[in-house]
Amino acid sequence: MLEYDAVVIGAGNGGLAAALTLALKNKKVLVLEKGSVPGGFATSFIRGRFEFEASLHELCDYGTRDKNGNLYKLFKQFGVVDKLEFVTVPEAFKVICLDTGEEYNMPFGRKEFIEKMESYVPGSRPSMNTFFDLADETSEAMAYLTEMRGQPDSKVLRSRYPNFMRVAAYPVKKVLDAIKMPQKAQRILNVYWSYLGAPESQLSFIHYALMVNLYIGLGAQIPTKRSHGISLTLAEEIIKNGGEIWYDSEVSEIIVEKGRVAGVKLSDGLEIRTAHVISNASPHTVYGKMVNPEDIPQDEIKLANARSFAGRGLSMFLGLNRSAKELGLDSYSYFIYHSLDSDKEFETMKKPYCGSQVTVCLNNGLPDCSPEGTAILYFTSLSFTDCYADEIGNSDYFDVKDKIADTFIDTFEKATGIKIRAHIEEIEVGTPLTYAHYTDSPQGTIYGYLASGLDNLMPRLMTMYDEKRLPGLRFAGGHSMRVSGYNSSYLSGNLSANLTLSDMKEDAK
Repeated sequence: MLEYDAVVIGAGNGGLAAALTLALKNKKVLVLEKGSVPGGFATSFIRGRFEFEASLHELCDYGTRDKNGNLYKLFKQFGVVDKLEFVTVPEAFKVICLDTGEEYNMPFGRKEFIEKMESYVPGSRPSMNTFFDLADETSEAMAYLTEMRGQPDSKVLRSRYPNFMRVAAYPVKKVLDAIKMPQKAQRILNVYWSYLGAPESQLSFIHYALMVNLYIGLGAQIPTKRSHGISLTLAEEIIKNGGEIWYDSEVSEIIVEKGRVAGVKLSDGLEIRTAHVISNASPHTVYGKMVNPEDIPQDEIKLANARSFAGRGLSMFLGLNRSAKELGLDSYSYFIYHSLDSDKEFETMKKPYCGSQVTVCLNNGLPDCSPEGTAILYFTSLSFTDCYADEIGNSDYFDVKDKIADTFIDTFEKATGIKIRAHIEEIEVGTPLTYAHYTDSPQGTIYGYLASGLDNLMPRLMTMYDEKRLPGLRFAGGHSMRVSGYNSSYLSGNLSANLTLSDMKEDAK
């Protein structure tokens, strides 16, 4: 009988980080991945003479050797900093509003960002300074909460972080109104909302402030060997440190005995014994397919049923036979929305073929990412309902893909004035079905659960020590306590592994 200290289901970002954390603590750990390569969403693929990045735009919370973030520190702990190479994205973003024709270009750096905002919105400087001061205090408060393992001294919170306590329960919109930030400045500042997948009226202020502060303060980095280079490096380190990874190995069942995890069963019938499972697959997938219904804690069923899925993925990848300079592609990232009101845009994204997009010209960050005289464009959008289920079910699938491609291209050309259609050499389109097929993500969601209301960042972190879960089972990745995103997924894997190490110590008593 095969036995392991822990089994990790899925070799996505969270699963790889969890497994490596455990391996570095000399635990016998096995990663079971149903696909043939590591990475999940963090992978790349080749079409013709182009290598396309499957999902990553840029990494937040990494930074540089001189000014590094939490992800840099985690990768240093993993021993992979010197095995990976990153470059910093040249600017924060360009945003274009289709309805009004507004266009704004924002830089990295707090001082530079505020100066630029003041030039666009005279009089916005005081509220922007207040925003970043609140973001700094939020970062410090969250570090304290992490240090105290979710059990802080309330007196310390009130005395050291009084403003954090004032804003912690409120969404972005309420706080920005309270600090009297001009509406236009709010619209520009909130452009990153789609990176967290919830509009400003629903999204936690502290969550958004943390992310914006990291982006603007540390810049954003992209790996020279794409996200798949990170996945391969982490996988190699797991094996180097005594862990195992089995590919083409799908878990069909989590075995529960006497009310706790006792092992896993693979689709070929092989049983593996373990008292600890960390799942990179979502709770919906695990409880819907892998656990006997009577073994699922009622609170977990209630939580899963109360949650909403976040954005389902829509994407397009273009290899162009002209260089970025020849085409006039002068920015790295183009945020193209119909409206800069995120609540209106959120509703727009519930309909198929809306055209809203974040488009990245990778060559403006990595000049050598494609052959000389060519360029790569990535298009990404979100669907906040399962509307494509009917579209795909009632139409020819390739017709649906063609409509998505046409909408992306027409919208981009209209917004920027740059003609790209005639220069397409390679094209690939991803739908929610694509993401569901390759990663088993429910409805093709790429952002886990919607970060809204009582399912926002703080409530998730506050309940991560809740013992009402199935003993021996923890989750990592986009559906877990840190919410979705590349940096969050890596950090959540490390956190889940550390919690599992604590569980192991309790078991040994």
